[in-house]
Amino acid sequence: MTIARRVRQWMASTLAGRAAASVAIAIAMTGCAGLPSQVQRPVSEAVAPQVAAATTLGRIADASRAESGRDETASGFRLLPSGEQAFDARIALVRRAEATIDVQYYLIASDTTGLQFLRELRDAAARGVRVRLLVDDLYAVGQDELFAGLAAHPNVEVRLFNPLPVREGSFASRIVFSLHDFGRINRRMHNKLFVVDNSFAIAGGRNIADEYFDRAEPANFIDMDVLASGPVVHELSAVFDSYWRSEHAFPVQSLTSGQAAREPQGARREFDETVADVATIEPVTTTDALGQSAVAAQLAAGRVEQHPGQVRVLADAPSKIASHDDADGEVMQAHLELIRSAQSDVLIASPYFVPGERGLTAIRQAMARDVRLSVMTNSLATTDEPLVHQGYAKYRYALLRMGASLYELMPGAGERRSDDSSFGSSGSRASLGRLHAKLAVVDEQRVAIGSMNMDRRSAHSNTEVGLVITSTEIAEQVITLLRRDRLPKSYRVRIAAGTSQQLEWAAPQEGQSERVLNAEPAARVGQSVRLWLGARVIGEEML
Repeated sequence: MTIARRVRQWMASTLAGRAAASVAIAIAMTGCAGLPSQVQRPVSEAVAPQVAAATTLGRIADASRAESGRDETASGFRLLPSGEQAFDARIALVRRAEATIDVQYYLIASDTTGLQFLRELRDAAARGVRVRLLVDDLYAVGQDELFAGLAAHPNVEVRLFNPLPVREGSFASRIVFSLHDFGRINRRMHNKLFVVDNSFAIAGGRNIADEYFDRAEPANFIDMDVLASGPVVHELSAVFDSYWRSEHAFPVQSLTSGQAAREPQGARREFDETVADVATIEPVTTTDALGQSAVAAQLAAGRVEQHPGQVRVLADAPSKIASHDDADGEVMQAHLELIRSAQSDVLIASPYFVPGERGLTAIRQAMARDVRLSVMTNSLATTDEPLVHQGYAKYRYALLRMGASLYELMPGAGERRSDDSSFGSSGSRASLGRLHAKLAVVDEQRVAIGSMNMDRRSAHSNTEVGLVITSTEIAEQVITLLRRDRLPKSYRVRIAAGTSQQLEWAAPQEGQSERVLNAEPAARVGQSVRLWLGARVIGEEML
């Protein structure tokens, strides 16, 4: 959830006069709050390719690509649809690291998953591995001491991207008392990138928190990452380096006024105590929805099963944070170009789908050439952002009239049996499934995957990173996962027969005829009114 969304919720629950007065008071009280100047940012960069090639992971990456029929210009790719396996892959790579670990995330939570992950980074640093951790500051509330404690360990640096000027207090109070700098702090680093020994990289939609790896209750995100090796990894390392050396990345010690800044030894001890009692990570022994065994086991065998493909790296510049224009970022522009270039079909999965006029134009141009277009997104019942869903809802009629197929994830899509290994599931528990994967498949051969949502916030306000992979094998796997595992658990939205604007939601039922709903599933009158009002007050770029 973004700053803008939190502020909207706060303002929606407060009378307009009180809200305006509160904002004015907040601005007056924090007029002097600002970020430190003269910050020292030690210069570092990814290890050279020849150094990477000499590491154990470098040799495994080379062997993996050779096994798949290596083209020197191609990279290797493996999808990570299972949350359990996606976390296992990260931990396995950290434990085999010998030179460097570069980590860039929008969110690293202080839950079981986050603390396990940070502990593994500390242990790698203790072996002499250089660890660079870059985290967006929005969700780092209360984590200054934790991150500073990790950074107090040898071989570790931690930087916070685009920090809020107010460091103390709750999430809401930090936002409210930073509103004098709203134009800047509303822009966030949404990137998700993980690179080890400049040999393997993981990119996709997952942050580091329980709900992204099927370890939370009552809701988990249905998500997707890709594990990559080959030339693409060096390009992704260059992307990381550009953010790491950005003036918007602040060493955590420069923002911390507590014990971690005064006593590094005490900060290390406090960090070690915090992570000491977190459960040990057990190795994964099951296969995922594609029948793939765990990455850890494949690394131990000396080869990771991957598919070769050509790739284009998409990355917004870190300077997008300081931009004052309304232009789309590079990642969104590339996605719209991809849609416009389609010859036969486009399949999009996005948790927040608010195409805007630019997106709608690109879709219209493609469909004018008889391109088939299908969109899968969350329903009102499964979304964690109802206002964004309302922004999407106003485009449904236009999309359906063009001939697009719309699917909205049904509640209960995360419920599963113990033997279920569907996309996004480890088969370990039942929960509400919320779509979080950001995917597009064009002409059954090109796959876009990364951090970008198809909405105006990703286009305009957030920085994003992603890949466009040309591989019929990867494309076929994504299509299979979506059509086999998710579309049968989704409402088919359509215009009711004999009407021009009445929508209906067709819910498939196993072994029975579909169940048709004539009203938005799970909509409540009070919520609908609030969403209707909110959609008329708030612009799409703020969703």
